[in-house]
Amino acid sequence: MRIMGRRRALVAAVVACLALAGCGAGPSQVGAAFLLGDRETTQAQVQQLIDNAVREQPAAQHLAQQHKLDSLGRAIVSQLVVHELLTQVAQREGLATDEKLISQALEQDPLATPVSVNTVDPSQLPNQIAYRARDHREAITDQVLLRTLAQKYFDKMSVTFDYTSVVSEGAGNTMRDKAFAKAQQMAASPEAAAQVIQADTATGQQTGVGERVPAVQAPDLAATVVFGTQPGTVIAFQPSSEQAAWIIAVIRQRDLSTPQAADQTTEPTANQLVSIGQRLLQPYADMDSLKINPRYGVWDPVAMNLAPSAAETTGAVVSVKGSAQP
Repeated sequence: MRIMGRRRALVAAVVACLALAGCGAGPSQVGAAFLLGDRETTQAQVQQLIDNAVREQPAAQHLAQQHKLDSLGRAIVSQLVVHELLTQVAQREGLATDEKLISQALEQDPLATPVSVNTVDPSQLPNQIAYRARDHREAITDQVLLRTLAQKYFDKMSVTFDYTSVVSEGAGNTMRDKAFAKAQQMAASPEAAAQVIQADTATGQQTGVGERVPAVQAPDLAATVVFGTQPGTVIAFQPSSEQAAWIIAVIRQRDLSTPQAADQTTEPTANQLVSIGQRLLQPYADMDSLKINPRYGVWDPVAMNLAPSAAETTGAVVSVKGSAQP
């Protein structure tokens, strides 16, 4: 009975997670939407999903009337990139899918209900339509595997980083511009980050050195670019959409193998586990030479999805020049 109870709880978590999911140069092969290693997803495959969505989803028809189907294309390609990354990582990690769990989740299929433009955040509408346009078993399996990947590493994840911040705009520069420029400065050499942070500390800027954070202490942060980035790399991102401040950090250590102890631990939610699992895919996008067709946009490693252009990414990831990377 306990096993059945846990299974029902897990099915409910998967269904809830799906219901709430918000959870460079072009490819060399003509007709490719993107290339990932030796795997190709074609523009024809993406277009078929767009056509299916417009035919079956009133919300997609709404986007079409507003000439916003490009946002649906980006959402579809983003989800397919994550699917391909996850498929490869699951094989490398030896992750197994629970077919009974997936079948039970499909019985309650949250993707069978059309999206309502009146109840869904407009920014999440393309994602929600994309989930429904895809094969539902595939989409649900992805959610289960992302949770499984996160659970494998969550209590062993920690990062150590040094950081500075940008909290105001400059003359003619947005905060994003300032953050990106500072990221480039910090990545100029192995010593540059320490010099920039020292100078910012002297002027009263919010900074930190040797900040070590275990995932069990901060599940929200564990889902961000901080935990997905390799040592010897500078990142610039906004920790919260509700606050304008930008953080620019250099990752010093990233540990996925040491059980973490913390004075206060926080149990991650189902949605957080999916986001953490997706974040763990970040290094593999670089490793496998992900190439996106420019018609769909550019890969944004900070958001782990596509942005319309390089000028519209949510942050930056810059390798430190002269730094030895794993």
